[in-house]
This record gives sequence, structure tokens and C-alpha cells, in this order.
Amino acid sequence: MNLDLLPHDCFAHILSLTSPIDACRISLVSSSIRISANSDDVWEKFLPPDYQQILTRLRHPLIFSSKKHLFFRLCSPHLIDGGLKTFSLEKTTGKKQYMLSARELNIAWADNPLFWSWKPFPTSRFVEAVELRTIWWLEIQGKINSGMLSPKTTYECYVIVKFVDRAYGLDFLPSKVTVEIGNVKSEGNVYLRQYESKKQCLETLWYSNRMELVIRSMAFRGIMEERVACKREDGWIEIELGSFYNNGGDDLEVKMSLKEVTGTHLKGGLVVEGIELRPKQQTTTNHM
Repeated sequence: MNLDLLPHDCFAHILSLTSPIDACRISLVSSSIRISANSDDVWEKFLPPDYQQILTRLRHPLIFSSKKHLFFRLCSPHLIDGGLKTFSLEKTTGKKQYMLSARELNIAWADNPLFWSWKPFPTSRFVEAVELRTIWWLEIQGKINSGMLSPKTTYECYVIVKFVDRAYGLDFLPSKVTVEIGNVKSEGNVYLRQYESKKQCLETLWYSNRMELVIRSMAFRGIMEERVACKREDGWIEIELGSFYNNGGDDLEVKMSLKEVTGTHLKGGLVVEGIELRPKQQTTTNHM
């Protein structure tokens, strides 16, 4: 069938039922198809239903020439809600992504300058992050309403941190990480230490998973998944807190946390930028 013979509105409707990456791929077929594939009718369907309300929350207004232009501008993180969060779209699917700044989190004793210090960090997307000076009770909590997220989507949650040169006491004992929505809860353990490379991070994950299989095969119960801290391209370090499936339809509170409160030793040198929620990575090749 010659796709060029299809009416523009019919073809645009068909494309709107696919995905952003599919629309970009098919736009290469011919110039007439490119016109339909780049139309506002197609790309408005790839934007979140509440995108106009999201635009009003942006700290800095966006200038765009088309819905496709707007879509790709939103694929980069933008400050919203007075600079306390960032919002972006995952460019292959159009799913929503958020990052909650440290100011949006509930960090135990973060308002006490004896324990925590608020300061700007040049590589942070926020005006400030918070550095742990010294404490023994380490507890970081965040929450978000599931109605703000894309429905029918599995989300992964990460706390974004740095370790300063003077960091101490953070990996004596494992920290407990949890994600909870409704009556579903995922739990894990992580040692707060830095890995020099993604390869080292993956090797540690592989070893931890192998050890977990051995432990389970010996019929031990109550073993929590081991997580590791992985370095990101932006220089920060991410620690997976857990994942959850957002079915949509219900406004449920998503609760995320990292804490180490069993040891009485002092800890310091951890910088917290925030908590990031993003759709679980799809195993597709990106040609956009």
C-alpha cells in the first residue's frame, strides 16, 4: 500500500496511536509522510494530557514553534513549582519524569546547621543541595502523588547524591532503601560507597545477584535485594531505592526512603541533590 495516498488526517491519526520514536522513523520515508508525521495532530497525542497545566508550573516559560518542538523541549529537565522539582519527558515514549529537590524531601535534622549544610553546587540542577556534616541517624524520605505520573508505567526511584573527599562512616553498615505505594512495598540494602566506573558498578550488582541466588537456594528467608551506588554521566551518583507500577486512576501516595539508624557511629560527607523518578528503561534502540 502506498502510504502517500492516505488522507492526511487519517494517517496522522494512525501515527498518533504509535510512539514518538515510531513517528520519527516513519518521517524519513518521504516528504509527504514527513508533513503528516510532524503535524501538531500527531505530536499533541504524545504530550501528557495535562501538558498545558504543566507549562503553567514552569519556572521559566518555554518558546516553541510546534507541538513536536514543544515535545522535544520538554525532553530536557525544566524547573517547576518554584524550582523545587524538575519535569521532563522520556523521549522515546513521552512518559513523565520528575526529580524532587532536597528541599522537597524530609531529611531528619536537615534544618539544623550542626548536622547539615545547605549550599549551592555548580553541577546541580537546583539552586542548592544539602551536605551532611555529621550525624548518626541518617534518614531521607520523599513522596509524590501517583496522579502526577504516567499511568500504566513502571517507575524506578533513585536518590541522587555525591560523596565529598572527607566522607566517613557511611558504609560501615548497609542503609535500608524502600519504595511503597498502596499496600505494595519494595525493600533493599545499599552500602553508601562510590564506584569508580559503571563497569565496576555492574560487576558488583552481578556478584550481589549471584550471592542472593545462592542464599535463596539454601532456603534462607527475608533477604533484601542488594543495591549499589552508580556514577552518572552528569557526575552525580544514583542509588536505586526501588520500583513500582503506576496503574493510574487512583491518586496514591508514593513513599520513598533511605535510612541507616541502627548504628550509633557518626557519618558525614554525603551530599543530597534529590530523588528522581523515571520510567523503567525500555530495551529498544534509540534512533531519535
